[in-house]
Amino acid sequence: MPGWSCLVTGAGGFLGQRIVRMLAQEKGLQEIRALFRSFTPKHREELSKLQTKTKVTVLEGDILDAQYLRKACQGISVVIHTAAAIDVLGAIPRQTVIDINQKGTQHLLDACVEACVPTFIYSSSVSVAGPNSYKVIIQNGCEEENHESTWSDSYPYSKKLAEKAVLAANGHPLKDGGTLHTCALRLPFIYGEEGKYILATVDTALERNGLINNFGRFSVINPVYVSNAAWAHILAARGLRDPKKSPNIQGQFYYITDDTPHQSYVDLIYNLGKDWGLRPDSSWSPPLPLLYWLAFMLETVSFLLRPIYNYQPPINRYLVTVLNSVFTFSYKKAQQDLGYEPPVSWEEAREKTSEWIGSLVAQHRRTLNKKNSVM
Repeated sequence: MPGWSCLVTGAGGFLGQRIVRMLAQEKGLQEIRALFRSFTPKHREELSKLQTKTKVTVLEGDILDAQYLRKACQGISVVIHTAAAIDVLGAIPRQTVIDINQKGTQHLLDACVEACVPTFIYSSSVSVAGPNSYKVIIQNGCEEENHESTWSDSYPYSKKLAEKAVLAANGHPLKDGGTLHTCALRLPFIYGEEGKYILATVDTALERNGLINNFGRFSVINPVYVSNAAWAHILAARGLRDPKKSPNIQGQFYYITDDTPHQSYVDLIYNLGKDWGLRPDSSWSPPLPLLYWLAFMLETVSFLLRPIYNYQPPINRYLVTVLNSVFTFSYKKAQQDLGYEPPVSWEEAREKTSEWIGSLVAQHRRTLNKKNSVM
């Protein structure tokens, strides 16, 4: 394959950073453009270390700035779009989430057409497929089953519309007479070092003497380790650029999982943190139907108060459903079309993530010791 260049949106995020690091090892890659709203000094330092292997251009810009996106796409061969607003609690205004996830994606697709970028890979989510009810069991689901989310909540709704736009854009003519080829990767819960959800969950558990909140104990999921998720994007970029593989990939979506055991959210945190004393909370929790209707009541209160007060409920029906459903998928289609095989085993992923959690525990203990010494 001839020399090429790649733009990664969300390049300072949990997944985006791993994709950039892997891209730096790709043959023939002349330039990586790393786009993020605002990089931390740490992220900038890490990107600068990659400069010896390939040119890395740091771009700070907004995914909603259409003019900026057109400039960022000039001379680019591949766009990997991971930038997104992730919000399952309604903490971010609904329109903001929809604008970033749907409108931002459309702006980027339009920029690709204007700048004649032939390849577009979208980091989608299993949330576009559901779960729609905690009562419905989906195990080892596949692409041919065409599961689709019916939620109107901003995150699954906007990701679903964005993915539809990406797949519909496949085959669109470019300004130079070329053709845009697209695909989408549907990712489940992503875990690993520096993951925000795990960080928040571990912090909460440490404040509770190591007890893990049991809110997601009824779920069965197949999470994916962050490096495996990133690797799938690299393979998608290779595949869409390969004349032999590309026809089978164009306009397709793929579930990307790995060999992490199917388990609940609570068990996942336990398995990752048990070496450091984290353990599930065995105290009583309300049955799921009661929890669901409690969430409905809190949503109703929030709606009624909206004209005078912005009340954000601690739970909603979507969150209750997502965290307590049996919802797993197979990666066989990605295996077949992309040649995807998870490079990191569950054992290695667990060890690496556990070591990171150990550093969080040590930091927490140092903070407690400092407080106690002051007292």
